[in-house]
Amino acid sequence: MRTLNLMVLFLFSRITLWSQPGTVIAHPEQLAQKIDALVRQYEDLDIFSGVILVAENGMPVYQKAFGQANREKMTANTLNTYFDIGSINKLFTKVLIMQLIEKGKIQPDDRLGKYLTGFPDEAANKVTVKELIDHTSGYGDYMQEPGFFERPMSEQSIAAIVDMIRQMPLLFEPGSDWQYSNAGYLLLGAIIEKVTGKSYYQNVKDRIIKPLGMTHSVVDEQKEATTDRAIGYMKTMFGQLESNENLLLIPTPAGGFIMTAGDLLKFVDAYLFTDQLVGPEGMQYDDFYPFLQKLKQEGGAIPVAGGFEGANALALVDLQRHLEIIVLANMDEPVAENLGKGIYDLINDKAAPAPAPPVIPGLYDAFHEHGIDYLKAHFEELTAGADDREPKDVLLNQVGYNLLYSGMISEAVQIFQLNTELFPGIANCWDSYGEALLKRGDKDAARRAYKRALTIRPDLPTALEALKKLEN
Repeated sequence: MRTLNLMVLFLFSRITLWSQPGTVIAHPEQLAQKIDALVRQYEDLDIFSGVILVAENGMPVYQKAFGQANREKMTANTLNTYFDIGSINKLFTKVLIMQLIEKGKIQPDDRLGKYLTGFPDEAANKVTVKELIDHTSGYGDYMQEPGFFERPMSEQSIAAIVDMIRQMPLLFEPGSDWQYSNAGYLLLGAIIEKVTGKSYYQNVKDRIIKPLGMTHSVVDEQKEATTDRAIGYMKTMFGQLESNENLLLIPTPAGGFIMTAGDLLKFVDAYLFTDQLVGPEGMQYDDFYPFLQKLKQEGGAIPVAGGFEGANALALVDLQRHLEIIVLANMDEPVAENLGKGIYDLINDKAAPAPAPPVIPGLYDAFHEHGIDYLKAHFEELTAGADDREPKDVLLNQVGYNLLYSGMISEAVQIFQLNTELFPGIANCWDSYGEALLKRGDKDAARRAYKRALTIRPDLPTALEALKKLEN
């Protein structure tokens, strides 16, 4: 299953350009021309619309809106358009937790059960606050639970999702591994509410939004009613453009705030360059604290990114030179991240990579036009450069599920079978292959596929459940 809310946090290549503060962008008008030319390449492929903001020492030197916020109403994006920042607002949740740690109201090694009741002993007595921050608690993604996106708004509250997480098993012993965790940050939000006696949303407003003067941000259920909100658009594998309004969720501690690029700049600048939100004592509990210190000394840029189908947001920050690049897009990932890195290259007098068409439609087109053997022979060529974001087996898996959900079962079986040939050691490939075979009615072959998945990963829940049903 696809992950629908992501925070991508990684290091770009170390840079060797050294400059004094205030002199990095010496000719902003020339940089503007280069950025405009780069954006035109993305627009020509119809893969970007949104806002770009480049700031030096906290002050914008380039900011411009592109494309449409609402294609049905022909409403243009502006600098005052609100965009979904996806999982970037996990950083807001982290800030609140670190503030409470600084005040002594929470200890990093406090156990989950100290604040939230009803969890199994293995979670209540072992999972710590620091492990929730670090994505090492053992909890995964509650959004992947069956039927989550069909839930009514009344069942999308923090309390309702906590009830769901209580029933989720830990994927590993707390502290022994890493797994990106929407569930972990949802639980941090519930802990914030327990400790402060106020709602998570009120905490965000009182402790971050108001002190920073972020007047163009919506962090609660008013999101849907916000008139200046950009509608997200995603291109299907079959080349159709669709709105992502059916994926619109109430914001949570794990993701979903909307704001302007200017407001996101205020937050990022305050967090990374001042003590206004978190002091030195609290900052050490940021899971990326060692990387932040390294970048301050050695140079380079670190991005915080988030998004889901039809939305992508990026804050790319060069800590040593106090440069910030904000890209908010109301189109598919990873367009904001790709554009942001390209702009960073331009700032450093490097050539920005030309944008490429989305990988998944390209894989489908190759299969549809030339067949499975052609796709197999040209797979590496068709996915060149895509593995820095998602594993290639995941890309092919998405093609298969798009076919499966569209009723093209025989075609889906071919794709999933190819995935097991290309990546025979990955359990999820066999699990997905089993699901498609079962849809086709081939129970014996499905049983064999699920068993193969379990030889690779004996604890794979979906394979265990499917095999249990088949055996019964």
